[in-house]
Amino acid sequence: MSTPKLSPVASAPRTPRSGDADAAQPVSERIRCRLLAAGCRHHANDNIAAHIRDGELAELKTEVQGKLHELLRALVIDTENDHNTQDTAQRVARMFVDEVFRGRYQPMPSVTEFPNAERLNELMIVGPITVRSACSHHLVPIFGKVWIGLLPNEHSNLIGLSKYTRICNWVMSRPQIQEEAVTMLADELQERVRPDGLAIVMEADHFCMHWRGVKDTDTAMVNSVMRGAFLKDPNLRREFLSLLPRKAG
Repeated sequence: MSTPKLSPVASAPRTPRSGDADAAQPVSERIRCRLLAAGCRHHANDNIAAHIRDGELAELKTEVQGKLHELLRALVIDTENDHNTQDTAQRVARMFVDEVFRGRYQPMPSVTEFPNAERLNELMIVGPITVRSACSHHLVPIFGKVWIGLLPNEHSNLIGLSKYTRICNWVMSRPQIQEEAVTMLADELQERVRPDGLAIVMEADHFCMHWRGVKDTDTAMVNSVMRGAFLKDPNLRREFLSLLPRKAG
């Protein structure tokens, strides 16, 4: 009697390795999963550089480019035949990741700190520093100036003049609201310099008012953060504010 043929056994599905599962996800989801696993907030004005791996920013730009292309199609723009918008999605994706939102994706710039060897303890003012940001409500520009006042002590760290600009640009190059941006900048400087007093004033034009909505081109926003000696000593605060140039009318 002939031996009956056995039915072929279906091979068990291959269990995907974690690397395979990661590769199957859009890069934005891979980064988001890391942030959630680490319990890290990732609001528009947060820096997430520590959770981005080598090569992923290039992937992110490609993903954003695809989403922007869908947005243009949803706006009924013929990107295939309109020579002005054929490369718009690519340009805007590169602009967001590499330029205007760079402060979200790049680590803190290297800042050399020096001990206060001469024990300087007089008022120092840096500014106006030109800053560019984006309104997190409408993603339109914010252009402004920042002034920084410091009252160092013998234990303070001194940093080079250009480093204040680097830190400002790093903090501001994210979708922001101005009130939070100034506080974030104050936190960074307080941690690095450790002065007895820290004061920051920012004056900015918001294109969410100039370009849309009420379309008021004359209104600017001014806000400040005062810490330590600037908060406690009205004479020091008055001296700092009196030395700031007023915006030309």
